[in-house]
Amino acid sequence: MAIEKELQNIRHAVEEHLSAINENTEEIQSLFDYLNEAEMKMDKLSQRLDHLQLSLGHPMEKPGIAPLTHVERKVFLVLYTEETPLSQKEIVERSGFSADFVRECISSLIKKGVPLQRSFFNEQIFLRLEPQFKELQAKENLINLSLQSFLE
Repeated sequence: MAIEKELQNIRHAVEEHLSAINENTEEIQSLFDYLNEAEMKMDKLSQRLDHLQLSLGHPMEKPGIAPLTHVERKVFLVLYTEETPLSQKEIVERSGFSADFVRECISSLIKKGVPLQRSFFNEQIFLRLEPQFKELQAKENLINLSLQSFLE
């Protein structure tokens, strides 16, 4: 009898623990959704500001981009050569790297100053280079890509 009571106590404690985990997971998901929404609003504001700068005739300042590693360049090229936003899965497929590694490269690209536009659709995040940056890259080679980069 004492063993059964202890097992019931343990079962009850585990169920309470699982319930708390589920509640925390829901809270994390809602915070993630909130952050994505805030980030989309920030992107829209940034685009409006860029548009205002262009319409007022102020040249856009060149973004300061830290040098990229060979692997980061490969992920950058996947984004650079695509016109439409890509999901992480598509970036993984095109780069040949693991999902975790691509996530790290994307974070590193952002930290180094590469401006990415993020959009959220069907519970997936899609990424693409900001069009103005892509144009600057084509004109001024900010990332310092060589023909060899495209052939690899």
